[in-house]
Amino acid sequence: MEREKFGSRMGFILLSAGCAIGIGNVWRFPYIAGMYGGGMFVLFYLFFLAAMGIPVMTMEFAVGRASRKSIIKSFSKLEKPGQKWHLHGYLGMAGNYLLMMFYTTVAGWMLYYFYLMLTGKFTGKDKTQVSGMFQEMLESPAVLTAVMVIIVVAGILICSFGLQKGVERMTKIMMSLLLLIIIVLAVRGMTLPGGTEGLKFYLLPDVQRMRDVGILETITAAMNQAFFTLSLGIGAMAIFGSYIDKNRTLLGESINIAILDTFVAFASGLIIFPTCFAFDISPDMGPSLIFITLPNIFNHMAGGRVWGTLFFIFMTFAAFSTILAVFENIISCGMDLFHWSRKKSCAINLIALIALSLPCVFGYNIWSAFQPLGEGSTILDLEDFLVSNVILPVGSLIYLLFCVTKYGWGFEKYHKEANTGEGIKIPTGIRVYVTYILPVLLIFLIIKGWL
Repeated sequence: MEREKFGSRMGFILLSAGCAIGIGNVWRFPYIAGMYGGGMFVLFYLFFLAAMGIPVMTMEFAVGRASRKSIIKSFSKLEKPGQKWHLHGYLGMAGNYLLMMFYTTVAGWMLYYFYLMLTGKFTGKDKTQVSGMFQEMLESPAVLTAVMVIIVVAGILICSFGLQKGVERMTKIMMSLLLLIIIVLAVRGMTLPGGTEGLKFYLLPDVQRMRDVGILETITAAMNQAFFTLSLGIGAMAIFGSYIDKNRTLLGESINIAILDTFVAFASGLIIFPTCFAFDISPDMGPSLIFITLPNIFNHMAGGRVWGTLFFIFMTFAAFSTILAVFENIISCGMDLFHWSRKKSCAINLIALIALSLPCVFGYNIWSAFQPLGEGSTILDLEDFLVSNVILPVGSLIYLLFCVTKYGWGFEKYHKEANTGEGIKIPTGIRVYVTYILPVLLIFLIIKGWL
């Protein structure tokens, strides 16, 4: 069977960036940047993106493009006879499923909030009532299951049309809209009265704030964010590598994807900080910021319902772009491994993904007594911990070692594949760094995450 290919280079870049751009960019990046000294954190983040994220991304793309296969088969094809690198394929595949077991639920939250904003359900509600609405949503298995099923069905349906007609076409539309909406929202945030204070807090390097939380802590947080933002280690990028031709070098493409990913994370801060400061609210962490603080702010803003609706459609797109990319990886794996047709792989995975997503949904209501990581934790926290702290970093380390050691595919083969085509070449001199220093940085990240 002829391997599918992207219709255009832009499709490849947008889909890979869409996979990298997720909810973490939007709620995690601004919060962490604020906590760790604003501009100082952003500088460290950019440094580690170039030093750690981009090199590993070129490796994952190289393995995909050289093998023309999805994660399990790609290692089998490139490893030497008798080697066991392909076993990582199963861990990577587990990572894809595990990621989708909670990501579909969170994407469902975004979709539900888009509906609530659009229909004016927040209008006239006070702080306590808005907070109560978030709690009500979590406590209703029916609501959470319904929106999760809508997300899964929509994702599988788009993938069933094929790479070019389904995934690539939809991602181009969605990412174009996402970039447009984020620029509109950022301009709106920056022009709010009192918003400039938020910009200063976000962008001006504040060494004192960095010292308060600790310089090493700041560096580690930047390393963490730069690395995890690109969704490396589970073969989600390798699958797109397997669909591209050899016209362009992989370093140039990886840089383009990292720039798009960083732009969205950075622009999210331009929306969130000025908005919070304009309404004298602390830009607190994660879910409560998105689902409680911001709806309150939109309630007090002129035209707030319109801005709120735009914000939550943007959040839905950010989540859904990752879901489409990972679904494509899962479906392609079924096709490679069991020789299923695309339609058959879609049908089987439709049922599997809905069933696998239910524990996360029930973790907030029916099964809320099960608190796997201690008091107040949920099934989502456990799934997130396994993906973020185990599978992504360990998977990335395996890709790295496979590409740089003589016991794997080897540096020469990786280097040749990555430099095939026009564009920025990887210098041979990088060999010492990727063989001896980068693995140590990754091992440090893994140990830090476990501790």
